Amino acid sequence: MKVSNHSIVTLHHRLGLPDGTVLEDTFDGDPLTYYLGTGELEQGLELALIGLEEGDQQTLDINPDLAFGFPQDNMQHTLSRNEFNPDYELEPGLIIEFSTPSGDTLPGTILEVTKDSVKVDFNHPLAGQVVRYEVKIIQVINPENGHEPIN
Repeated sequence: MKVSNHSIVTLHHRLGLPDGTVLEDTFDGDPLTYYLGTGELEQGLELALIGLEEGDQQTLDINPDLAFGFPQDNMQHTLSRNEFNPDYELEPGLIIEFSTPSGDTLPGTILEVTKDSVKVDFNHPLAGQVVRYEVKIIQVINPENGHEPIN
């Protein structure tokens, strides 16, 4: 069965950079299941799966416009140092998870730290990067065809 726009896909994946840096890898562990068309995966990652079948494996380099976008200047904010735990050692390059007012979480990368302020970049840490996406399809379920997940 082929992956389509609304498939439920169980797969192993390795997400990284073309230089060989690996950021996430499930090949030595449990596979992940994604519901395509729901926003769980970035657009380019979903598009890389369309048309693949169970057992298929492929590696693609995906440009920023289809992966995690390009950095936007308005996503950099300066916060008061008082908003951070005083015992927390902040340094440029550190990625911290922030809570939004709606209860969601958002990663922020520390850019600058002074005695009174912390400049944080809330762009996705992979914004502007070409990403390498390797996948192996384990199972494809197409609910529109009346197929149900196998537990």
